[in-house]
Amino acid sequence: MNKAERTKNIIGWFEENFKIAETELVYHNPYQLLVAVILSAQCTDKRVNLTTPALFKRFPNPQALAEAEIPEVFEYIRSISYPNNKAKHLVGMAQKLVNEFNNEVPETMEQLITLPGVGRKTANVILSVIYNQPTMAVDTHVFRVSRRLGIVTQTATTPLEVEKQLYKYIPEALIPKAHHWLILHGRYVCLARSPKCNECGLTAWCRYFDLKVEE
Repeated sequence: MNKAERTKNIIGWFEENFKIAETELVYHNPYQLLVAVILSAQCTDKRVNLTTPALFKRFPNPQALAEAEIPEVFEYIRSISYPNNKAKHLVGMAQKLVNEFNNEVPETMEQLITLPGVGRKTANVILSVIYNQPTMAVDTHVFRVSRRLGIVTQTATTPLEVEKQLYKYIPEALIPKAHHWLILHGRYVCLARSPKCNECGLTAWCRYFDLKVEE
């Protein structure tokens, strides 16, 4: 089975069995999602969702956050990983939204990555979720699952290499959804240490499962 066939079958299974696939971060507008994604770096969505309600109540828009003192922001996010850096990033990000983007979250990669705390992965999430652009944010789950399934090669050793390979065989219209399929599959089934192969519907096409059976 070549990579194109494997990917087609896997995407077909997801389409049939995982019709609703979306971010588990709770947000109500692009600004809130941007804040939540910045906070989610090396932190669980569950922890972020516990933290953001009070943060958004105190800083409901970019202007309010741009005027904030970093120590105050820190107090709201202290339970999040790396709160010192993220507090600085959030205030800097908001100031840039106010000063350069008219309080709006940009809709291009080039503009998004100029914001403090925003790298390629975060930008891809915003472009995909908010603007429905065909971008693939490669986090640890996407990286692990795509390599295990065999829809990218084992020689893809960086997130950017994985991202580029995923674009080759996943239909463009499905890329925003496929991003969530891979994340959620990695979060709940294809776990890092103990993948639940006995609960997985993808074993018929999974390279990792094939190798496991051969052992």
